[in-house]
Parts: sequence; C-alpha cells; structure tokens
Amino acid sequence: MIKDKRINKIEEYIIEHSSVSLEELMEVFQVSKNTVRRDIQELVDRGDFQKVYGGITVKQDKRTRLESFQTRQVRNQEEKKRIGRAASNYIQDGDIIFIDSGTTTIEIIEFLSNKQITVVTNNIDFIVSALPYENLNIITIGGILERKTNSFGTMKYMDILNSYNINKAFMASTGVSISNGVTNASPLESELKTSIIKRCGEVFLLVDNTKFDKYGLMTYCELNEIDYLVTNEKPSEVYYDFAKDNQIELIIAE
Repeated sequence: MIKDKRINKIEEYIIEHSSVSLEELMEVFQVSKNTVRRDIQELVDRGDFQKVYGGITVKQDKRTRLESFQTRQVRNQEEKKRIGRAASNYIQDGDIIFIDSGTTTIEIIEFLSNKQITVVTNNIDFIVSALPYENLNIITIGGILERKTNSFGTMKYMDILNSYNINKAFMASTGVSISNGVTNASPLESELKTSIIKRCGEVFLLVDNTKFDKYGLMTYCELNEIDYLVTNEKPSEVYYDFAKDNQIELIIAE
C-alpha cells in the first residue's frame, strides 16, 4: 500500500475508534513499528490528533462520534426496505443462505415469512427479529461481539463455515468503488466476509445509492467477485459498464 493511501486509511481508522495503540495499527495495517510511528507523527503534525502513551487519539474538539446501528438503520430506511424486498425474490425454499451484518441486509427478514430456509448469520438484530419465524432455521457463527455493527465478528474458528453448504450470501458494505472494491469498517468482520465470498456460490451485494464511490477501512473482496448488485437507483455509467463487463447482474429495487 502506498504511503499516502495508508496514512489516509490510518486516519479513518483512528477517527472511527477515537484512540488506538501502536500495536493495533501495526497488526491491522501489517507494517513495522517504525513505519507506524512515522505515519502517526505526520497525522499529529496536521493538528487533529495527539499522541498518548502507547498510541494516538483524536483531539477532543475534532472527535467524530461513531454512529450507532440504530442511527444508521433509520437513514434511507425506505430505500433499504426496497432493496431487501428485491433481494428476497432470489431466495427459494430449501436455500442455505448467509445474511451479513448491516442495516440493509436486515430488511430481508420481513419478506421471508413464507420460505423454508436455513440462515447462517452473524447479524444479532436478524437473529432476534427471526424469533417469531418458525419457518427459518437460524445458525449463528458466534465469535467476538462487534458493538458498532450489532454483530459477531471473529478472527478465529473460521473453519466452522466449512460445515455449512451455503449457496447464497447477502452482503453489506460501508462503501463500494471500482478501485477499492467492496469495503468494510470492521477488521473483526473482514476475514469472515472474505471467507464467505470465497465459499459461496452466489454473492448478492446490497447497497443503497449513497455507498457508491465510498470506501471503508478494509477491502473484503473485489467488486468483480460478486454476482448480483442490488441497489435502489441505477448507478453511474461507470458502474453499469463494469457490471456488464464482469457478468454482474444489476438489480434495481422498485
């Protein structure tokens, strides 16, 4: 990763987490301690950050509040509901599907009341919402609680996925771009998402129109690795052409 791009990603990571240690940055970005020290010194020199013992933090007057799951859930809720409805049309009786964490993927559940399926998920809100639906067989992967996404993320026990023959995955994203691919803000979840993409036969990406040309901390797959792109508006010609060239079915939710 080139220096300027790495520093920008480190900056985003620090803002998201308010404060981080040098060791955490070394692990997440796979760089040496000397490189991390030089990078955070550059951020400190810009004026928005300050060093603390063993790490770096956002200055109090510059600190960005991380939005809760509930806050994000009500944004563009009608659009997300339409996306969820459109995606549910591709789910059939007998499917074994994966439902990703996210405020868009959870909207699928309302349209599954008459389908006999098995759902593997790390989405805590989906699990709770599924309790009244006796037709849904719910399997949770467990793992480490990721509070900002109301989900389980895990850096271990990935082999549990090999026990399930998941044929369709419905994925969420912090942001999508052709250059950075499909991205995510949580390091805990990224390894899980990547494993699902590699294992699953059909991958559906559910994103509203505000997610295009945005990117989060980590790329969990390239855009050409998905099979279906489900959104609420026709994207720009660049994405339309990219989908056509890479055999990605573009689904516009009505």
